[in-house]
Amino acid sequence: MTPRFRHFAAIDWSGAAGERHAGIALAICSAGSAAPALVRPSHRWSRPEVLAWLVDGMPADTLVGLDLGISLAFADRGAFFPGWADSPADARTLWALIDRLCKDDPHLSVTSFVDDLEAARHFRRHGGREGDLFGGGRGRFRQTELAQQAMGCKPYSNFNLVGAAQVGKSSLSGMRMLHRLAGRLPVWPIDPLPKHGSVVTEIYTTIAAMAAGRSAAKSKMRSFEALNAALATLGSDPVTGSGAIDDHKSDALVTAAWLRTAADRRELWYPSGLTPEIARTEGWTFGAK
Repeated sequence: MTPRFRHFAAIDWSGAAGERHAGIALAICSAGSAAPALVRPSHRWSRPEVLAWLVDGMPADTLVGLDLGISLAFADRGAFFPGWADSPADARTLWALIDRLCKDDPHLSVTSFVDDLEAARHFRRHGGREGDLFGGGRGRFRQTELAQQAMGCKPYSNFNLVGAAQVGKSSLSGMRMLHRLAGRLPVWPIDPLPKHGSVVTEIYTTIAAMAAGRSAAKSKMRSFEALNAALATLGSDPVTGSGAIDDHKSDALVTAAWLRTAADRRELWYPSGLTPEIARTEGWTFGAK
């Protein structure tokens, strides 16, 4: 592929309660080998502020990766919510449903959606509350998550809202943000890859860490030394610093640098498991193959 992006950004997202979150980190780098940098490194971001940055603050021609699931499992049962008359037909309709049910929830939170009597039947929630349609075990997986698993990763079901490693809440809150990006930024592969301009993708930071020489089990980098070793593997200049670093920040920094190396790999935009139906309903994780 002909190089088309000039900037590469990664966002470590959070679905935690409240307005501002230590778990949100933004990093960006330009084409070349210059070290990635945190955007507003001392700032504690809110989710609406990230949305505003994507719309008004992000430089042109940026490939931006969001560390969250952009949809829910659909292919395994032919629906997001089997048996629910209001079950959406595709990812964009899913985003709209979540945002509508949560219109009074502040900070792009999703309490009203997961507490909805019909929706709750499909989720595992805190307090031992498992919906009768959750399905048991680790929960339902999208096709891209099965591809991640085949790569050696350990993905979590977006229907699981329990545990420190769960990504369900962050994914659902991210879907509210994606709904509000409609008409402003394309979201691949829900939208086809355009020839020009910025694009939003789903990322899984473990994939970036593995490309940087880490194992899936040791993907987190909590020191500048480990971070810079990973960046060197990706052909990136080091960041300044020594000692401990928050792993949300290191995830964002390494993933931005990885996106720079991966953005022009045609096979990552056309993985074998990504059919038009999967793209429309479940989406895909950039880098899963």
